[in-house]
Amino acid sequence: MDQDRLIKVLKISIIIGLFLLALGIYLHLFSEKMQELGVTGIMISASCIAVGFIFSLPTKIYLTILLMRRENEERLDSNNKRR
Repeated sequence: MDQDRLIKVLKISIIIGLFLLALGIYLHLFSEKMQELGVTGIMISASCIAVGFIFSLPTKIYLTILLMRRENEERLDSNNKRR
């Protein structure tokens, strides 16, 4: 998989993670149905939040490292072209 495609997949993963985080928070704070379900409702909303964290946090770290590496390579290439 080339770098551009990997970056696109990571960005999509971050968006999915943020959506799941927002959904979990909405379900936990504002949904009457989750309150009716009791402990099961809490588990559903907590699961959405947990899966959202799993999708978003590690991918942000990896994407940051990947983009920093790419920027460093571009900077080295431009410095080599000047010489």
